Amino acid sequence: MSKRGYAASKKLLTGLIGAPIAHSASPAMHERAAEALGLRGHYQLIEVAGADAAELAMMLEGLRRLGFAGTNVTFPYKEAVVPLLDELAPTAATMAAVNTIVVKNGRLIGHNTDTTGFARAVKPLLAPSGNAVAVIGTGGVGKAIAFALASLDVTDLRIFDSEPARAEKLAVLLAPHGGARVARSVEDAVDGATGLVNGTPVGMLPNRDTPVPPALLREDLWVADAVYSPLITPLLAAGRAKGARIMTGRELAIYQAADAFELFTGLAPSTEIMGEAFDEVMAARSAAYQSA
Repeated sequence: MSKRGYAASKKLLTGLIGAPIAHSASPAMHERAAEALGLRGHYQLIEVAGADAAELAMMLEGLRRLGFAGTNVTFPYKEAVVPLLDELAPTAATMAAVNTIVVKNGRLIGHNTDTTGFARAVKPLLAPSGNAVAVIGTGGVGKAIAFALASLDVTDLRIFDSEPARAEKLAVLLAPHGGARVARSVEDAVDGATGLVNGTPVGMLPNRDTPVPPALLREDLWVADAVYSPLITPLLAAGRAKGARIMTGRELAIYQAADAFELFTGLAPSTEIMGEAFDEVMAARSAAYQSA
């Protein structure tokens, strides 16, 4: 059998656990990347709302039994799955948040490609020095964003969460990695910052709120959002109206997916192909929304 024929015969079963996830572009990105590499890929959305630890454990056991190469994890389970895994990669262990689970020799190994993905995405926005960045939200994705910024030597990192104890806990985790200041309010976090990142689900459809009042946005402040449904969130629209540079959730979505795919398969996918698949999903969604 030719190498191509062998590759084409290989099945790749992956997926996503979370809720709500019907909007996810991950199936298109992963399946298109697999096809380009000669794999028969299927990416299964596993949407279960309100799962407790026992239900999550049952789902994870299913990954082992059903032949999954791995799965991604999104809101609200990025932290909840951590104690249920057999092993954690160092970064995932440090931040206690996982967005990618690899099944290897029957063991479930947790990784965090939100961190590597966001680091790749945000680099063009950072100045050579003197970066002061506010991160709003310290849940699973907010943690990853904060660790990514710390890895890029952001010397003034401000974190805010509506649950102060959660922000304090993240500050402790970040202490050995450059540290972060817990902001008293959104206003405190943004004051004097050069960049702002929304790490919360606020603004994700059908929600049309913004985690930061538009009055706090400025032309000299870049604004990024982890949300990509819609691509231009209310926060980004407000930032753009003020003349700020903005970064949508597109790049994070693509880069975290590419890094996860490589962990699942050992093969580096084309980020261009994944980006094309992402754009097609978003274009189709936009067309459907406008015709509704």
